[in-house]
Amino acid sequence: MGPRSVRVGAARRLHKAAERREQGRFLVEGAQAVGAAVAAGALLEVFVGAAAAARHEALLRTAGVPVRVVTEAAAAALSETVTPQGLVGVATLPRHRLADLVAPRLVAVCVAANDPGNAGTVIRSADAAGADAVVFTGSGVDPFGGKCVRSSAGSHFHLPVIVETEPVETIARLRAQGCRIVATSGGAARDIDAAMAAGDLDGPTAWLFGNEAHGLDAAVAAAADATLRVPVYGQAESLNLAVASALCLYASARARRTAGTEGTGGGGRRW
Repeated sequence: MGPRSVRVGAARRLHKAAERREQGRFLVEGAQAVGAAVAAGALLEVFVGAAAAARHEALLRTAGVPVRVVTEAAAAALSETVTPQGLVGVATLPRHRLADLVAPRLVAVCVAANDPGNAGTVIRSADAAGADAVVFTGSGVDPFGGKCVRSSAGSHFHLPVIVETEPVETIARLRAQGCRIVATSGGAARDIDAAMAAGDLDGPTAWLFGNEAHGLDAAVAAAADATLRVPVYGQAESLNLAVASALCLYASARARRTAGTEGTGGGGRRW
């Protein structure tokens, strides 16, 4: 099956966000992401080059979906990387909403995130920290684009990734669900260590992470219940979004476990 075949062409169109929304599908590349899609029951079909088919024989044998062997040129056309892995799956685009969350305890909110690699790493960090969801709101990257999905390393299939339009409305909904809203800013007077020591991170928390270049919009920051910074002990000017978000989310995860408010099962995820 070559790059001009109908099926390959339909999959290639999923490189565009509008097509992903219209078809209700998105692409996952590499064995880790494809395996996560299989485990989640979200994989619809998979395209694989001959060399990759030999490497991933066991995964393909148990995938439970049509496996389409394609030319190396077709595999490269489906990939968005300089060095294609030769294995690309088509998965169902999830339709999670904030209303689907039940008493969330830890949520990451990316407001107008503009770097897809960082955005994907936030999803991965939130997954590792046991968060209940990651919300993308405001203008910014599509979390189901290729680079973001690759950076998440399969975590898109482990927790809800939600897209909302209005940041302030998103904040109001999360507050109504019981979350304390904490904004992040390098210029905040108080840091996450002080907040942990005071027990301020023991309860349900939604963290707001801003645009990599400009931080949080003033109206969004003003809607938060508190603003905290990650302490910098050395001479670095700042931390990027991916690192800062991981530190904040783990601060909440540690605080809940120390306080005994974590609950049981799967990091407390309920949806």
